[in-house]
Amino acid sequence: MKHNLKITILLLAMFLVTQFIGLYVVNNYSKLKFIDGKIQNVTAPELPFGLETPEIQKESDYRDFFYAIIFAFVVAISLLFLLSKFNMAFILKLWFFIVVIIALTITFNSFIPTFNYKIFLVLAITISLAYYKIYQKNFLIHNFTELLIYPGIAAVFVPILNLFWIIILLILISIYDMWAVWHSGIMQKMAKYQINKLNIFSGFFVPYLSRSQRIKFEAMKNLPKSKIKNQKIKANVAILGGGDVIFPIITAGVVLKTFGLLPALFVIFGATLGLAYLFFAAEKKKFYPAMPFISAGIFLGMILSYLIGL
Repeated sequence: MKHNLKITILLLAMFLVTQFIGLYVVNNYSKLKFIDGKIQNVTAPELPFGLETPEIQKESDYRDFFYAIIFAFVVAISLLFLLSKFNMAFILKLWFFIVVIIALTITFNSFIPTFNYKIFLVLAITISLAYYKIYQKNFLIHNFTELLIYPGIAAVFVPILNLFWIIILLILISIYDMWAVWHSGIMQKMAKYQINKLNIFSGFFVPYLSRSQRIKFEAMKNLPKSKIKNQKIKANVAILGGGDVIFPIITAGVVLKTFGLLPALFVIFGATLGLAYLFFAAEKKKFYPAMPFISAGIFLGMILSYLIGL
């Protein structure tokens, strides 16, 4: 097991809660819903900041949007790598700050009832949370906002993907994840840079002490202050990347609008099962690509849903 049982359960719980929040947020903005056995157009709120959902005119539009997503993904990863390489922390933090505000606004906007000047209240909340997340180191606020960021981002992508292209996307992302972790090591490098240089991380971040570290920490309490200064305890860190959280939400959202709630729940539980298998099978102090396991769980959920006839 990569982490102790308590931390493993905590990470899985945060992952699962984020999936359910994501399903609600995506459904709130979705203009396509599976009702009475068929896909129907419905009236839905527009995304904030003028992020209007593109209207799908024909099936080939999904292919075009898929290519656009891949292109945007490549550009974003390249920019992130270059900015990290040249240690442009100010630009990176500003980038994260803006993205967090947009994503949180989308999510909060779906939960808060409509009233005059609602957007100003939402922005006051999201800007405050984004500031404390990016510029003030507080892991409680960090993880709380992580629960809400990915649902907001997913709401942008679900309308422009269908089942075929989300499956292709999962396969490609899983292959990239394996290459980035096991071959190039780019994922580890970017994660270490974010944590050590930027004091932020795009994903769940849970520091904890092992049993031996806790014993050492308790023993230090009895030492003179002069000796404590020379004692160091390096905490363990349990992390789960944001990509590992958002792609299952997008998949569940696509399945929700295409087949309904129960098949979408099968996707969520399948993804959670795949992640749980990784956590329990993984070895300590080793890096693993999570997406292949999560994608396998998602596909298993889809297959079971189909066999059951949901």
